[in-house]
Amino acid sequence: MVATLVTSSLETLLGSAATTKALARPLNGALLDGFTEQIGRGPLLAAARLEGAVRLAASDAVSPYRVWDLLEELPADGPEDFLERLPRVLGVALDCWAQQETRVSTAVRDLLQHLSVDEAADVDALFELGCDRLRTALSSTELPEVSRLVSEARTFFAAAEAPEEARDDAAAYLAVCDAILGFTAHDAPKVAEAADRIEQALERRQAWLHRTHQPAWLQPRRSAEIAWSQFLIQLRAAAELFAADVWMDSWQAIDAVLTAYRAARTIQPLGVRQDSPGLVALVEPAVDDGFLRNEAFLRALRVAAQHPDDCPRAGFDTDTATAILTRLDARESRSTTRGAADESDEEDPEAEAAETARLHRIAPTVVRQLPMKEARSLAANLSDEDLATVEGLAYDSDVARLQADDPLINPLLDGILTRLSEHPDFNGAVRHSFSVLVTQTLLFLKSRADLTRTSLVGPGKDGEPPFDYRRKPERGQRAANEGDLQRDFHQWLLTGPLHNTVQVEINDIGMGRADVMVRFGPLRYLTEMKQDSDDSSRSHIESKYLTQEAEYTNTGTPFGQLIVLDLTPKTTSGGTLRIDELTWLTSHRPRDATTDRLVLAGIVTGNRLTPSAYSR
Repeated sequence: MVATLVTSSLETLLGSAATTKALARPLNGALLDGFTEQIGRGPLLAAARLEGAVRLAASDAVSPYRVWDLLEELPADGPEDFLERLPRVLGVALDCWAQQETRVSTAVRDLLQHLSVDEAADVDALFELGCDRLRTALSSTELPEVSRLVSEARTFFAAAEAPEEARDDAAAYLAVCDAILGFTAHDAPKVAEAADRIEQALERRQAWLHRTHQPAWLQPRRSAEIAWSQFLIQLRAAAELFAADVWMDSWQAIDAVLTAYRAARTIQPLGVRQDSPGLVALVEPAVDDGFLRNEAFLRALRVAAQHPDDCPRAGFDTDTATAILTRLDARESRSTTRGAADESDEEDPEAEAAETARLHRIAPTVVRQLPMKEARSLAANLSDEDLATVEGLAYDSDVARLQADDPLINPLLDGILTRLSEHPDFNGAVRHSFSVLVTQTLLFLKSRADLTRTSLVGPGKDGEPPFDYRRKPERGQRAANEGDLQRDFHQWLLTGPLHNTVQVEINDIGMGRADVMVRFGPLRYLTEMKQDSDDSSRSHIESKYLTQEAEYTNTGTPFGQLIVLDLTPKTTSGGTLRIDELTWLTSHRPRDATTDRLVLAGIVTGNRLTPSAYSR
């Protein structure tokens, strides 16, 4: 009740510029003094005070330094009522200060990453992480960075939308990302489908919010959603025109494309006043390629630029048409030069750069998951359409690791975290960092239980599919080993949502060790890899490997992981166990020790037969 009154009072006070200016300093002190203690005494009131302090600093009525210091010191562990309201406030902080205060924005992003695996705040945190990636992407200027960040944003929005039907804001921004990436890949149906989805999401959102009070300070984001909807309509029109074989009105067709081009330069992402060169970096080459793909459309553009007075409607954008043609002519000149270089068998850096740009535009998730040299090799003999299909498979696999509500993983994770919580050392930063690693490990184990080659990361040699160490070797094929499991798990972590917040190290299997070390600042956790062809029972694995894994925890936190590649023979009369039957938390206490070592143990089943073999 008190928190509601505070929120209502702040809404009234901050709604008046004159009142805000007059009371800013004493109000700022009242909101921030003793804040840390308030979190424990009254978490709802603490959340209301934090929201008010951030809004006050964002309005420039007071210096933001005290709020910045507070944001850096916010605990990642706290009462559920406080944590579930935290992501929205952190998102507003990033809206306001992400571009000007690196230290604070880094701390806020780290906290959102922790909250994204906290049941009280996961969905809101995933949404805010998506907004942050999209905001950063559209303020970037380099195509590889823009492509990667938009792809990451799409993954976060998809994960936020999946568990809650009412997350129409996540659905809207997911449609934005799909439309942008669809347009860059010249996928007109995908752009059209995304435009329909954002309209449906905004209609549902409007109906849901009808006659409900909405804080005025959130209006910029809602306005941005409407602006994006308009932009997607323009992108849809341009994409469909590029895909068309004929146009009844060529002037109208050219004008529609130029409108989309101009819109990419003027839209304000997420309601924040900032330029969006990243959107231009994606849309501009797609527009250029659209004209190059259709010679008749390109001729029409040249005629329009040379004779703008012939346009039946006033205001033809000659400057934009001329700028596009200038770029296309320069591109054609470079192409001629490259042709001469090809005849002399010389390597062409520009051709390589062009192929790299194509990958970033059409297959950003593939680029995130593979080294660039391997990604170029994969794409070399693929058409744009086939490359887009590969991107779809990679994206589906990528989203799976971020689902905030998984009917198989969540009960298993809850049980493991409940047992971990009984350990006296499982608190604070250790609790959050190890929980994140456990979550990613469970998702890895679930993914590898799905016997499809597309879930594996990394190409094989000479364009062949990646070596599937889970399958029974075919005649002439080498046997799998723990090194294959080590490399796969290492690559999974490197391409996952924590790739830029943790340090992942792969240790030398030549020294008799196959393990992966994950570092969260000063905290480190070892995941040891083993292979066993004799017995895959829990009792055997614990008796043979647990003591060694537990020893690695002696100089750090008493928590670790053990993943075993089961290479025991498989028959058609057997079958494969589920992930919740292959994963468990076990403990070990060395002789004369006083502290239990807890180890998450998991099995990746190898020597597997295809599912069809069991039905014969």
